[in-house]
Amino acid sequence: MEADFVIVGAGSAGGAMAARLSEDGANRVLALEYGGTDWGPLIQMPGALSFPMNMRRYDWGYASEPEPHLGGRRLATPRGKVIGGSSSINGMVYVRGHALDYDHWADSGADGWSYADVLPYFLRMESWDDGGHGGDPDWRGRSGPLHVSRGARDNPLHSAFVEAGRQAGFEITADYNGEKQEGFGPMEQTVYRGRRWSTANAYLRPALKRPNFDLIRCFVRRVVIEEGRATGVEIERDGRIEIIKARREVVLAASSINSPKLLMLSGVGPAAQLAEHGVPMVADRPGVGENLQDHLELYVQQACLQPITLYSYWNLFGKAWVGARWLFAKTGPGASNQFESAAFLRSKPGVEYPDIQYHFLPIAVRYDGRAAAEGHGFQAHVGPMRSKSRGRVTLRSADPKDPPRIFFNYMSAPEDWADFRHCIRLTREIFAQKAFDPFRGKEIQPGDAAQTDDELDDVIRQHVESAYHPCGTCKMGRRDDPMAVVDPECRVIGVDGLRLADSSIFPQITNGNLNGPSIMVGEKAADHILGRDPLPRSNRKPWINPRWRESDR
Repeated sequence: MEADFVIVGAGSAGGAMAARLSEDGANRVLALEYGGTDWGPLIQMPGALSFPMNMRRYDWGYASEPEPHLGGRRLATPRGKVIGGSSSINGMVYVRGHALDYDHWADSGADGWSYADVLPYFLRMESWDDGGHGGDPDWRGRSGPLHVSRGARDNPLHSAFVEAGRQAGFEITADYNGEKQEGFGPMEQTVYRGRRWSTANAYLRPALKRPNFDLIRCFVRRVVIEEGRATGVEIERDGRIEIIKARREVVLAASSINSPKLLMLSGVGPAAQLAEHGVPMVADRPGVGENLQDHLELYVQQACLQPITLYSYWNLFGKAWVGARWLFAKTGPGASNQFESAAFLRSKPGVEYPDIQYHFLPIAVRYDGRAAAEGHGFQAHVGPMRSKSRGRVTLRSADPKDPPRIFFNYMSAPEDWADFRHCIRLTREIFAQKAFDPFRGKEIQPGDAAQTDDELDDVIRQHVESAYHPCGTCKMGRRDDPMAVVDPECRVIGVDGLRLADSSIFPQITNGNLNGPSIMVGEKAADHILGRDPLPRSNRKPWINPRWRESDR
């Protein structure tokens, strides 16, 4: 079996790439995915989002190594093992990131990845619907495959959250994915007509109708590299090992965890580590697996004095009613991820652009689906956006079936502790505003007893959680950067015919959730492969605008 392009991973970036590379009919494209179907209500219902990310059927089941700065805790590291990849198990929150994130990418050596360069891809991929709530249409795409919408925001707690932010002295934004990210406002979701709109629904299903594209379910063992060129992929299926050949290129899009693992198993990585595991070296790239970044967050939970939260459905009858309404009409609470309000704030004067993110939720509940024992409540997920802590992904052995070692090194930077304490105290200040007076009960977490720095540090150490945004493990940069793994056209440095396109190439984590930026990478990488530009520079709107720097506020 062979194809022009062989893509490893049918997730956020891989699904977008497969669709774009196959759309003109000229290229034979194969996407390889170990996971199975995304059929079923638990994965398609937005309100059931806690289920797929906790099911081994859909998730690789990875966990970090013991984290020394978090008391030796091992944190869950979900990655999608299903068509659509992590876009099929994530929280469906859609955030582009801040414009300056991408300008800093370009400054660090990712030439051609400034916001002016990537914005045309966000416009091309989006089909945006603000629901009549006053978004920023000049900055949004209207005809792309990825449907982006907003929830109903009919729970009064959403209005209270935004108004409390205003009362606390912060700005309001009508569209954080538009010209201005900073402020309190509505949150966006990849939901269409009440259904999760993953890359499986947006890109893969339409592409599979083409005769030149196929999706193969198999386990990828390594990239075959002969005389410095990637010529195919070694796979296992039905108990047999075979080779799928690539006439033009192999593209890895297997996630920031599995892509560096596959590179190292193929002989591309740090020479000492390859030698330790007996892997013949093809290219000594010390940056493979390094630069691992993530967002951590903490739930600040408050009891609610009025029985208006989603806890009303947290019983057998309520869940049955929500499920039935969604199953037959795709409406009701099950048709939204319920993350319908958000904020992006700067922690202090002088910070260049927002460095704190909020997700607001009208129930006090964990990602694993366990509700607070107090009953009715609400919560804000809060965390810093640009931690200086860095971790790594390394091989456990040369056996492709062994999971990699994932070490985030969370909270290793002293600034992280101060940043998180500030996040907790700031959230308390927001919840203390007049807008929450009719609703605010006692604080559930961290609890009123946690006030001093040491007490808050104990809470952070015990309760901080990953926001599931790992990235950066095969960073993009200039070819003369010894720690760069791919160049600005996503080509793996030191190997011909091999590219990498997923969140592993991020030089620096972006502001907010990573599914949108990962899809953008797939879109842009496809154009690099095909040698095309979605919009010639001479015809582009002058997107560089001082307002996105927000330096006057």
